Amino acid sequence: MQDNANLSVLVVDPNPGMRASLQNMLNQAGINKVESAVNASTAIKQLAKRAYDIILCEYDLGGPQGDGQDGQQLLEDLRQHRLITASTIFIMLTSEGVYDKVVSAAELTPTDYVLKPFTVDMLSTRIKRALERRTALLPVWQLAAQGKPLDAIRACATAALTSPRYALDFLRLRAELHVSVGEQREAGALYRDVLAERPLGWAGLGLARTMVAQGQVEEARDTLAQLVQANPRLMAAYDLLARCHEQLGASNDAQKVLEEAVSISPHMVRRLRKLGEVAMENGDAEAAEKSFKQVVNKARYSEFRNPEDHVNLVKALVTRGDVQGASGVIRDLERSMRGSANADACKSFSNALLHEKMGNVSAAVAELQMAVSATRTSSGLSSHLKIGLAQACLEHQMDEQASSVMMTVMHDASSPVTVDEAMGVFVRAGRPDLADGMGQQLRAQAQILLGVADEKRNMGDVRGAVQTLMEALHMAPGNQAVMVAVAGGILRQVSELGWDHSLSVVAAGQIERLRALDPGHPRLAALGEEFQQAKRKFGISS
Repeated sequence: MQDNANLSVLVVDPNPGMRASLQNMLNQAGINKVESAVNASTAIKQLAKRAYDIILCEYDLGGPQGDGQDGQQLLEDLRQHRLITASTIFIMLTSEGVYDKVVSAAELTPTDYVLKPFTVDMLSTRIKRALERRTALLPVWQLAAQGKPLDAIRACATAALTSPRYALDFLRLRAELHVSVGEQREAGALYRDVLAERPLGWAGLGLARTMVAQGQVEEARDTLAQLVQANPRLMAAYDLLARCHEQLGASNDAQKVLEEAVSISPHMVRRLRKLGEVAMENGDAEAAEKSFKQVVNKARYSEFRNPEDHVNLVKALVTRGDVQGASGVIRDLERSMRGSANADACKSFSNALLHEKMGNVSAAVAELQMAVSATRTSSGLSSHLKIGLAQACLEHQMDEQASSVMMTVMHDASSPVTVDEAMGVFVRAGRPDLADGMGQQLRAQAQILLGVADEKRNMGDVRGAVQTLMEALHMAPGNQAVMVAVAGGILRQVSELGWDHSLSVVAAGQIERLRALDPGHPRLAALGEEFQQAKRKFGISS
């Protein structure tokens, strides 16, 4: 029998009577390490300090007043910001059988959900079942967390034989682990094996993901279209289908898919945000306004609320000519998120958009200057927002400010924006001279970073050297010296610290690009052989 004495539980419920009742039930089940949180904000603060084995969370955290996040929004934040792990048991408690809420909760994969009222025996049974599953899967999760995906894959195969009750769980984990090391074909074969036996939605979705990763976007689109017809509540399939439509240039189809998903499950903030972005790109400001309003309202009580959501809503309102509505959103932004550089940048940019719409050019320029100044001290603003800010500066002949903002984008190695895309902002604005100037600055800075990486490597900081080299690559992706240094630095890190799939993909890409640019490069053959040796050493299939 499971020993519950050492289990820790966090109860998240605004009702003191229900918290006391749950405490009593847990005590009867032999669980005495119980703490509580009255709302999502408190729960997040507690989870940031320590981990719990089990979280029992009321769905309607706002209580009768409806203030604060609900349980689904809390779970979304916890997963997105990795405040809970795969082994954390999250059980949703709800007294409402409202269809859209149940779907929204279920798509975020809580371990279980329990409908009120329930008895001690019922809750104990659910916890016991979740603990048994966790015990079986925990060794594999631990190996994966330790950076040993290949050992975890082998452990899955063995555990599936010794614990046949969870054979499908182990097969699913095994496929996901293959994906994590770039073995898309192996993962796809496992998903196909499952589908040959049973048409399980998660297997179809996994197969489609491997197709996308291998560039088979049209095949993935067709697979996903069939999947959502057969599984209309498999919400993640809609998200991936919309992404496929986008990659194939069918943004209107992407919007339709996301709208259908939102009509089924209307509470997922990330999906609402994506729908707003796609609608705005399609010129559908009305749909964008509707989505961004919901994003702002639903994220209002989140510990991770993003002031950029207000900017997006202001853009939609200004596009529609609703000056009064845009003014109200800006006031709400200033009132609810004042005091941070990010909020200041977003407020000033929003004000600039509003003044521009009203014809107040001088006021718009002044606000753009303040937005640029705030951007220099901000942290975490998206590349999308910064590019929009740079474009607005260019429209007002604010060349220096536009260049400054775009340089912050290129200094961020994690930014998805390439050098060519960044330069394209200036070229499309009719300023190729600014593009050339930025290119020269980036090449010079990349050369300096190569020297910094050498110093870190000589001091034994292999990981730090690679991080610096990745910054240099982001700034000068076509520089052969940078390409050689990146590939060599990554292979050294892999040799000393173990296999890293994401970095290995970068190294392979740089070797292949170098081969295409200069087949006779003196370092090419040695890098290629070193890469193959690393794959053989760690048992990575070609």
